Amino acid sequence: MADEPKKRTIVDSGDGGLGMGLAAFIANGEDLGPMIRHGFDSGKPEALTHSLRSIVKKKEVEIEELCRLHYEDFILAVDELRGVMVDAEELKSMLSGENSHLQEASSALLLKLDKLLELYSVKKNVGEAMTILKICVKVITLCMACNSYIAEAKFHPALKTLDLIEHGYLQNIPVKMIKKVVGRQIPLIKLHIEKKACGEFNDWLVHIRRMSKQIGQVSISHASLARQKEEEMRARQREAEEHGHAGPDQHMYTLDAENTDEETALDFDLTPVYRTHHIHVRLGIGEKFRDYYYKNRQMQLSLDMQISTSQPFLESHQPFLAQVAGFFIVEQRVLRTAERLLTESQVEATWETAVAKMTSLMESQFSRIGTASHLLLIKDYITLMASVLRKYGYQTTPLINILSRSRDKYHQLLLSECRRQVDDILANDSYEQMVIKKEYEYNMNVTAFHLEPSEVIPEFPYVAPFSSSVPEVCRVVRSFVEDSVSYLSYGGDMNLYEVVKAYLDRLLIEVLNDCLLNRMYARSLAMSQMMQLAGNISVLEHACDLYLLHCAQQCGIPKRVAERSRATLTARAVLKASQNAAYNALINMANSKIDDFMVLLEDVDWIVEETPDNANDYMNEVLIYLETLVSTASEILPLEALYKVVSGAVGHISDSIMTTLLSDGVKRLTMSAVLGLDMDLKMLEAFADEKFHITGLADMGKETTFRDCLVEIRQLVNLLSSSQPENFMNPVIRGKNYGSLDYKKVSIIVDKFKDSADGLFGSLSNRNTKQNARTRSLDVLKRRLKDFGH
Repeated sequence: MADEPKKRTIVDSGDGGLGMGLAAFIANGEDLGPMIRHGFDSGKPEALTHSLRSIVKKKEVEIEELCRLHYEDFILAVDELRGVMVDAEELKSMLSGENSHLQEASSALLLKLDKLLELYSVKKNVGEAMTILKICVKVITLCMACNSYIAEAKFHPALKTLDLIEHGYLQNIPVKMIKKVVGRQIPLIKLHIEKKACGEFNDWLVHIRRMSKQIGQVSISHASLARQKEEEMRARQREAEEHGHAGPDQHMYTLDAENTDEETALDFDLTPVYRTHHIHVRLGIGEKFRDYYYKNRQMQLSLDMQISTSQPFLESHQPFLAQVAGFFIVEQRVLRTAERLLTESQVEATWETAVAKMTSLMESQFSRIGTASHLLLIKDYITLMASVLRKYGYQTTPLINILSRSRDKYHQLLLSECRRQVDDILANDSYEQMVIKKEYEYNMNVTAFHLEPSEVIPEFPYVAPFSSSVPEVCRVVRSFVEDSVSYLSYGGDMNLYEVVKAYLDRLLIEVLNDCLLNRMYARSLAMSQMMQLAGNISVLEHACDLYLLHCAQQCGIPKRVAERSRATLTARAVLKASQNAAYNALINMANSKIDDFMVLLEDVDWIVEETPDNANDYMNEVLIYLETLVSTASEILPLEALYKVVSGAVGHISDSIMTTLLSDGVKRLTMSAVLGLDMDLKMLEAFADEKFHITGLADMGKETTFRDCLVEIRQLVNLLSSSQPENFMNPVIRGKNYGSLDYKKVSIIVDKFKDSADGLFGSLSNRNTKQNARTRSLDVLKRRLKDFGH
C-alpha cells in the first residue's frame, strides 16, 4: 500500500496562534487549504472564522492608514484632473472633427472590418470547439485508461481514475450526451470493480481454508519442537545437578530463532484481503465488506468445527485441531495488519464460541475413547494447540480444563491396560530365579531398576533373587509413571508430583498387589514357585522407594531433593501385608504337604511291646521334605521369611503328632511306642538345630529356634517317659519342665498310656519294682487329673 502524503504539521496554540499562522500564509502567498482543513478537522471552525475576520479588519485598517498618508497627494491629483478635463474637452471637440473626417475616409474600411469581425467570430467558435474537443478527448482517454486498468485487474488505479473523472471532469463535460453516458457508467464500473474484488476475496477464502490446516500443523510442529528442546534442556540440567555440576548450561543463553522461523514458515498471503478492503473503503462501503468478511469467516469456522462421524476421532483430531488453530492464527494476523477490518471483540467472541463447541465435542469424544494411549495422543495435541494459540493472545484455560476433568478417565484406562500387562507377565512367569548370562542383560534387568544395592557388576552367569516377572513389572510401573507425567504435564496448575504419586499408589495397590494376590490364591503354583512369588513381592516392596524416586525425577524434582524428602507410598505397607500373606500361604502349602506324610502316623503301632530300632516311616518322609523345603527356601526367601515358613512347618508337625495322639484312632499307648516317638523327635530336633545354624538364623538372635517349635510334643514325651509323671501336678516342676502342656490334653493321653502291652506274657515279663513305681505314679497322675477336671 502506498504511503499517504505527508501533511503539514500545524501547532494550534489558541486563537492568536491560528491568526498569526493565517497571516503568515497570506503574506507568503501560500495555500490556505491545509490550514482551513485542520481547523474543521480539529472541530474549531469558529476560531478559524474569527481569525479570518481579524485579518480582514487589520487589512482595512492598513488601507485607511495608507489613504490617510496620501491624502494631500490625492487633492493635488484632483486639481490636475480638473485641468486635464478642460484639455479633454478641447481634445474631444478636435476628435469629433477628426472623427467625422475619419468616418468619411473609412467607409470602405468598415466593410472590410465587418468581414474581419466575422472571421474573428469563426475563430472564436473554432477555439471553443477545440476546447470542448480537448475536454472530451481527455475524458475519453481517462475512460479508456480506466477500462484498461479494470481489464488488467488494477482496481486501485482504476478507482483513482474514476474519482478523477467524477470529481474533476464530469461536471465540466460540455457535451450533454457524453456527460450523461459517463455519469451513468461510473456507478456500473464501481459495481463491477466491487464484484471483481469480492470474487478475488472469495477465491482467497477458499484458498485460506485449505491453507489453515497447514498453517496450524506448522505452528503445532514448531511448538512440539520447542517443547522437546525444553524437556531436553531440563533433562540435561537434572543430570548435571545429579552429578554435582551446577555450572551454567551451555544452551541456557543461546538465542532462540524459532519464532522467526515460524513466522517465515507462516508467510501466508493476505494481499487479496487488504486490496478488497481498501477498494471497499475507497468506494465508501467499507462497513459492508467488514460485515461480509466476518460472516463468511464465521461460516467457515462453523464448517471447520464439524467432524466426520465415519472416521475415528483418533485419526481426525489432528487435522481438526490444526484447522481450528490455523483459522485463529489467520484471524489474529488480519486483526493486527488489516486496519479496522476486525475488532478485538469480534475475535474474542469468535474464539469463545469455538472454545464452547470444542469443549462439548472433546467431552463427547473423550467419553467414547477406550485406550489410554489414544487419549494421551489427543491430549498432547490439544496442549500443543493451546500453547500455540496462547502465544497469539487467546485464552486457552477452558481447553486445559477439559484435560483436567478427563485425567481420572485416562488413568483408569491406563490402570486397566497395566492390569492386563501385569496379569500376562505373572501368568507367563515360570517363577524360577532369573539367570543372567550377559552384562547388557544385567544392566537391562537389574541396574536399570536398582534391584541390587551394590553397583558392582557381578560375575556371570548371575542368579538373581527374583524371577523374570520382577523387571517386567518394573518396566510397566516406570512406563505408567512416564505416561502419567506426560498426560498431567502442561495440564494446568497442580502439584504434579503429588498427583502422580497418588496415581502410582493406585497402580501398586489396585493393580499390582491385586494381581499378585489373585496369582497367590489361584492355587496353581508349586511350593518353589510360591516361594519365588513371595521373594518377588519382597523385591517389589523394596522397589517402592525407587518408583517414588523415578516419579520425582519425572516431575522435575532433583534427585538430591527427592532423596532428602521422607515421602512414602501407601503401597509399600500394602505390599508388605501381601508379602506376609504369601508367607502364610507358603506355610499352609508346607503344612498341607506335611499332612500328606503325617497320614502315615495311622500305620504306627502305638501298642508295640518292643522299642523300635529305627525312626518311623512318616518321620523319614517328613525329614526328606523338610530338607527340600529348607534348601529351596534358603535360596529364594529372605531369612525372616525362611524362619516363618520352617517354624510353621516344624510347629505343624508337633501339632499333627499331638492331634493324632488325642484322636480316637489311638486307643492305647505303650512305653515302647513313646520311646519310638522319642526317637522320631530326636531326629527332628537334630535336623532343626542343624538348619537353624547353617541358614544363619542363629546369627539373627532369634529368641525362638526351630527346636522350640517342638516343645509341646517334646514335653509330652518327656512326661510319659518320666519315672515320676505325677510331678506334672507340682506347679514348680510343671512350670519348669511341662509349661507348654495343657491339662485336658495330658489327661486324655495319660488315660490311653500303659507301660506295656495288654498281652499276658507282656504283663508277666515286664513286672519289676521300677515299673511298678512309675505305674503307681502314673495312676496318681490320672486320679489327680480327673479330680482337677471335676
